[in-house]
Amino acid sequence: MSRYVFKLPDLGEGTVSAEIVGWHVKPGDTVEEEQVLVEVMTEKAAVEVPSPVGGKVISTTGEPGEMVAVGAELIVFETGGEQPSAAGPAPAAAPTPVATPVPQPPATARGRVMTSPANRRRAHEAGIDLQRVQGSGPQGRILREDLEAHLRGVPPAASAAAARAGVPPQPASAPTEEIKVIGLRRLIAQRMSEAKRNIPHFAYVEEVDVTELEGLRRHLNGRLPSGEPALTYLPFLVVALVRVLQDFPQCNAHYDAERGVIIRHRAVHVGVATQTPDGLKVPVVRNAEQRSLWDIAAQMRRVTEAARTNKATREELTGSTITLTSLGKLGGIVSTPIINAPEVAIIGVNRAVDRPVVVDGTVVVRRMMNLSSSFDHRFVDGYDAAAMIQAMKELIEHPAMIFMQPRE
Repeated sequence: MSRYVFKLPDLGEGTVSAEIVGWHVKPGDTVEEEQVLVEVMTEKAAVEVPSPVGGKVISTTGEPGEMVAVGAELIVFETGGEQPSAAGPAPAAAPTPVATPVPQPPATARGRVMTSPANRRRAHEAGIDLQRVQGSGPQGRILREDLEAHLRGVPPAASAAAARAGVPPQPASAPTEEIKVIGLRRLIAQRMSEAKRNIPHFAYVEEVDVTELEGLRRHLNGRLPSGEPALTYLPFLVVALVRVLQDFPQCNAHYDAERGVIIRHRAVHVGVATQTPDGLKVPVVRNAEQRSLWDIAAQMRRVTEAARTNKATREELTGSTITLTSLGKLGGIVSTPIINAPEVAIIGVNRAVDRPVVVDGTVVVRRMMNLSSSFDHRFVDGYDAAAMIQAMKELIEHPAMIFMQPRE
């Protein structure tokens, strides 16, 4: 037998440390070569780190939420073959990038913990080891009430009996609950704070009459084959956005703070802010300027679904040049979206509602929607920001213009 020390490998892109998101193994476990040991979060993405050797885990370094430096001891094995006493990563055991953290419980003597993916996520966010939760479901499956009972310190049997009797959960004896901020949630919090702290946001809100656009949307959806996904407003807004950015290239840009340079992009890579079980993600529709309305709609469905199901690649979650965000039916009247740095502009879509408005001196019912936008006021003047949204408004209110070639 010999001792093998595995150090946190260089994860690329200038990474000097990484945050422990979740261990997939624990001391005493026997692992195989290439088996995933731990999931870590860098400033770029989550990474699954596989084992370079097979053997028994003697010790691990770092709890979820803690930072480990590249080159620092990560895990120690007891191996059966002759191995060096200390080693870095083996070439065959390169870390595998993944789009987002996907917490998995470690193997146990009783086998894989049985519960739903939603319960695994709740346990991960609450810092709970599912091995310590007693399940009251079939074959010991952990139910939601078991997890809630564990959080409250209530015996599982009592919780299950109360649930069957229809008794609502009682408040915990402790008036508070502590949830460790780690992984993607920590990264979101960090980036939001930096964006709000470093970027002087200029907000501009404009109401838009989408009555004609709604008529066009309904007409096109009525011609779709049965079962085909219906068009939403967002693909039309992307097409309109692509058109106006031709005249406002300063809004389709990144600010490189380290070099003090504004980078204007000819291609329009539209980020689509998407709510997922793991937090807010921004999958990207690339080269929107080269796509048709239908292609944009299909790409938006594909990348947002990939983000929600944790199947999006790193490339699909990075590289946007301007972001569109919408809360759908929860969109409210107005919002104040935070810029997705290093971008310099974001467009927020609010809820479309029928309401009375005055048109040519007559009160009529029209479908109205607000666009809530934010711009980096260091690089986009207020006049230009307002002019861009006004140009977008004109296209949306007269949707035939979206598809017309600009006049020479």
